[in-house]
Amino acid sequence: MRGFRWPPPPDSGPRTWGPGPGAPRTGRPALPEPETELVATPHDVCLERLVTGTGDPVTVFAHGLGNGIATTRPFGSAVAGRKIFFQFRGHGRSDAPPGPWSYLDLARDLRAVADLGGATRAFGASLGAGALCRLLADSPDRFERLVLLLPAALDTPRGPVARQRLTDLLDAVSTGDAATVADVVSLELPPSVRNTPAGWAYLRQRLDQLLRDGLAPGLADLPEQAPLADVAALATVTAPVLVIGCVGDDLHPAHVAEELAAALPHATLHVYDRPGFGWTDRADLRDRISTFLNG
Repeated sequence: MRGFRWPPPPDSGPRTWGPGPGAPRTGRPALPEPETELVATPHDVCLERLVTGTGDPVTVFAHGLGNGIATTRPFGSAVAGRKIFFQFRGHGRSDAPPGPWSYLDLARDLRAVADLGGATRAFGASLGAGALCRLLADSPDRFERLVLLLPAALDTPRGPVARQRLTDLLDAVSTGDAATVADVVSLELPPSVRNTPAGWAYLRQRLDQLLRDGLAPGLADLPEQAPLADVAALATVTAPVLVIGCVGDDLHPAHVAEELAAALPHATLHVYDRPGFGWTDRADLRDRISTFLNG
């Protein structure tokens, strides 16, 4: 495979020479983003929100650092009931109040969205998992069922790889240059996906959002912080929890998922054996999340 290049080829397919692979080269563009709304919260921070589905149960979805609604929605594709997706402060169209910000601030954002929507279940990915843990430390019985995907930190801040990745992303977004941002965002994709129609569609969607809405500089301090003072604060969480980790992921070490599962009284741990499982094992991941949350 040739290296990643931007802009993408006009036909949305991978750049190859000669006969190449037999798969179609056209691919489907990313679906247009649905219309979201801004909601006021009791702590005076307006947050961008999208509500899909109908009925009960109601599940709130919290995204990772530098991500947002678009990247979190696939995790809820098979989850029953009403689903509430939102953007943390500093992301998308959500407010970026004066900093510095902490995981307590993120937990307040998450709690407000959950309370306003009557959510009884919650999903958190990476940063969202950290914010959810911070919320649970104060309110261990707030949710009936939980999924924590790729937790990145508990009572110790994230490592240098994560800090550098966020710095690179913030710096790239601040330039407003699509190629610069694409170089950084492409690292989110497994190498086997980067020059495929699906990879280009993902990049286009991410770049459209990042170049339109930006990322607040106040996010830069978060990798230096830990969600919890002591992971033992989770010992009284009453809900069943599914914790999902991955071997070989520098941004989300498997030992963090293992420590989190050990700290939660009613946790089930699943660890994938290679990074990029959100692409390579998408159906399994979707079924695992939905089966647990729909239980």
